[in-house]
Amino acid sequence: MPEKRQEITTEGGLDVVSQKKTIMDAIKKFKDAGIMVSLFIDPEENQIAASKDVDAQYIELHTGNYANAKDMAVRNKMIEKLQVGVKMAQKLGLRVNAGHGLTYQNVGLLVESLVVEELHIGHSIVSRAVFVGIQNAVSEMKELIFKYSLVKHTLGK
Repeated sequence: MPEKRQEITTEGGLDVVSQKKTIMDAIKKFKDAGIMVSLFIDPEENQIAASKDVDAQYIELHTGNYANAKDMAVRNKMIEKLQVGVKMAQKLGLRVNAGHGLTYQNVGLLVESLVVEELHIGHSIVSRAVFVGIQNAVSEMKELIFKYSLVKHTLGK
C-alpha cells in the first residue's frame, strides 16, 4: 500500500519472468522458514509458468482488468483470459486465488466463471463496512459469493 500521496498502488501483477532469480531466492527463504508463498501476477501464461519455475505454491491472479472493464465484451474477454490462466496454473500444480478491484457489483460473474480457492476482496468490504458495520459487510459479500456459486453448480459449469 502506498504511504505517500505520490506513490501508486499495485495496478498489475508482479513481473516474475524478469525477476526470477530474486524471487526464487526469496521464496526459498520463506519456504525454509515454513511459510507458504503466493505470488500476485497477471493472468499471462509466461508469468504463470515462471511462478511454477520459482517454486511458488500459490498464485493470485490479478482481476483488475476485469474489474475495470467498461462493457460486457471487454469483461467477457478478461474472464476468458482468467479462465485460461486458472486452468494452466492448476495443470502445473499451482493453487489459485484471484483478486483486485472486486466489488459487490462485479463479483457475481467472476464467481460464476472461475474455480479458484479464494477471492481476495478488501477495499469494497471495508468501504461498505463504514455504512453497515464489518459483520454485515462481510456477510453481504459471503451471501453474494454463495448465491453465484450456487448458480454455477446449478447450471453445471
